[in-house]
Amino acid sequence: MPKINIGGVMEEVVTAEEFTLEKARKALKAETVAVVGYGVQGRGQALNMRDNGIRCIVGEGAFNWQKAIDEGFKPGETLFPPFEAAKRGTIIQYLMSDADQKAMWPELKTYLSKGKALYFSHGFSIVYKDQTGVVPPADIDVILVAPKGAGRTVRDNFLAGSGINSSYAVFQDATGKALERTLAVGIAIGSGYLFPTTFEQEVYSDLTGERGVLMGCLAGVLEAQYNVLRKHGHSPSEAFNETVEELTQSLMPLVAQNGMDWMYANCSTTAQRGALDWKDRFRDAVAPVFDELYDRVASGKETAIVLKVNSMPDYREKLQKELDAMKNSEMWKAGAVVRSLRPERRKK
Repeated sequence: MPKINIGGVMEEVVTAEEFTLEKARKALKAETVAVVGYGVQGRGQALNMRDNGIRCIVGEGAFNWQKAIDEGFKPGETLFPPFEAAKRGTIIQYLMSDADQKAMWPELKTYLSKGKALYFSHGFSIVYKDQTGVVPPADIDVILVAPKGAGRTVRDNFLAGSGINSSYAVFQDATGKALERTLAVGIAIGSGYLFPTTFEQEVYSDLTGERGVLMGCLAGVLEAQYNVLRKHGHSPSEAFNETVEELTQSLMPLVAQNGMDWMYANCSTTAQRGALDWKDRFRDAVAPVFDELYDRVASGKETAIVLKVNSMPDYREKLQKELDAMKNSEMWKAGAVVRSLRPERRKK
């Protein structure tokens, strides 16, 4: 496997040039990949594997059953109830929510016969086994491929002809071919390149990232700046454009192209000076919050909350109320209007 130098640290990566799609197809020729859970992640991975010529079946309950049918999976042929799919599969992609994985485990494990592979896209259930009870039998492979993006992005990037970065890990190699299975599925689901991790490192970084910069911190910081601008008399349109629209439509694409320094270099000198002067103050202000966040993730406090709340029978209803409150806030109502005024949408 080739190594790349990142900040003086040599890391191994696997790309589609080294482990080609043809090699993945050959490695998976005798396998049936059963995707248990046709949610955001399962859908993207299942559709990509099917399009890449992999023998793939879906295990889904009532919630997304019709959606799977609408997208081409056939009941009794490529679409089954979850446990029937697990019974038929040789590689079982366990892509239910973390709370559902805990609830379904006692029955699902009965279908994990010798030589099968149990596949995750998140280290949660394995790492926090004291909370989930997920302890795989010793005679199966336990593997992970974790796309660094939502399931929708996994699918959209694939359709656009680009891949998504993914991490991979082998927790248990009972067959001697766990690594090959892992990389083959990683390429088959549309990964642009894969980098190694462990189940523990994956879940610690993922839970920290979701609660931090990727979602929780980002939403909170945007709200804070918007509210300050509004408090000082700026209009909703101005506050939103200066807080969200410019970030997402102008600046982040520049970061994605060539990095943060390149984005700075392509902004005004006034913006450069101000950003450089304030960057470290923000970093130092939030560093204690990130330390606390990481400690709570590593200790299992955050996962205990997830399992408790997400297992409640009215979880989806309560979630929708929280999302509706966000959607109906002034800031995101302003966002809906601003998005509708983008030139590409006005032309439609």
